[in-house]
Amino acid sequence: MKIWSRLKKLSIKQLLNLGVVFIQRPLLIRPTLKATSKTMSISQKEFGSAQHKNGKPNAFRHALWNILLAKVAYTKNETAATDWAEQVTTLHEKLAPNAPLETVMDLHNNMVGRQFFSETLDLSEKELIQFLKEKSSLAKQITKVEDVERYPNELVYI
Repeated sequence: MKIWSRLKKLSIKQLLNLGVVFIQRPLLIRPTLKATSKTMSISQKEFGSAQHKNGKPNAFRHALWNILLAKVAYTKNETAATDWAEQVTTLHEKLAPNAPLETVMDLHNNMVGRQFFSETLDLSEKELIQFLKEKSSLAKQITKVEDVERYPNELVYI
């Protein structure tokens, strides 16, 4: 599993940062790993290796990941659920850093995915995938970090 191979590559400091996040909500460790694995599986099925590039399929994957993470953390408080998704995905960006434009794109798409959470809460998996495919097909291309500010509620790609 890719998750385990990635964990093995983390430094002690990075593992401690990860541990601090998960110690706050230990019951979410397994559901978070499952949501992450499901995100990768769905993205692979829908887009193949294109999801690993910086295009629209990548925007889809980041939004889906945030929605699925929020769903596993959701009980009755949407804010707490999206806060969990934000913690996990922001930590991921710190542990696996990209170039500045890619990082801004990923963080932005994570945020937009969390914005979509409340309107997708009651959707089936099939409906969620269709919803995100439509949203990602409308994603806006960016060429510099500042461009994301022009699209506060839309997915972006490079």
